Amino acid sequence: MNILVFQHVDVEHPGVFRDLWLDAGLSWHAVEIDEGEPIPSLEDFDLLVVMGGPMDVWEEDLYPWLKPEKEAIRRWVMDLNKPFLGICLGHQLLAEAVGGRVAPSALSEVGPTPAKLTDAGRSDPFFSGIGPDLKTFQWHSAEVCELPEGAVVLAENDACGVQAFRFGRYAYGLQYHVEITDKTISEWGEIPAYKASLEDAVGIENIPKMVAETTSLLPTYRAVAERLHTNFMTLIGVDNLVVAR
Repeated sequence: MNILVFQHVDVEHPGVFRDLWLDAGLSWHAVEIDEGEPIPSLEDFDLLVVMGGPMDVWEEDLYPWLKPEKEAIRRWVMDLNKPFLGICLGHQLLAEAVGGRVAPSALSEVGPTPAKLTDAGRSDPFFSGIGPDLKTFQWHSAEVCELPEGAVVLAENDACGVQAFRFGRYAYGLQYHVEITDKTISEWGEIPAYKASLEDAVGIENIPKMVAETTSLLPTYRAVAERLHTNFMTLIGVDNLVVAR
């Protein structure tokens, strides 16, 4: 298993998945798209994971690399039919690349947020042993407002109707940050756009409370990430993984 990772800012990396991939003996190669690193031959990889970032999918004039990235995602999912996992911006890029639409959210979500699996999500093997009520960590001000044809909503909440979706056999998008670690908030808070959205959504005076709540939930987030990792690798045919607790 050879994993290709698209990153859009250096601190938005695969997070907890780095440890899980290492433990499972899986190799991965990160491409810092925003730094102009070239996209390698897609045929050399088995799984594409696309991370988040402070930019929006429609900002192609500001970030011209978004266009070839979307083209690579579309080719990966629709032509090569290989497994895909998108997180936050990666989730939105998947939707746009295969015919959906993303727009600004009516309500930004930052911090611990509840969500719920749909009926389709409860029966999807990706979420086996998880939910139906989800404890998620969010940091976004845009959302998938129109799904591509054939996509299935797997999770939702009142603020965002597409918290997770599946396209095709095994292309998955998650609006929330299942990869969170104990360094996520401090690292992302150094990014001006993220700092502004944090203060707007939570309020400066409420940030310590949000940090404390997030810290208390880290073991839960870790357990869910382990379970999703095991489920996804089983789904795409990777054997000999240790089953998550």
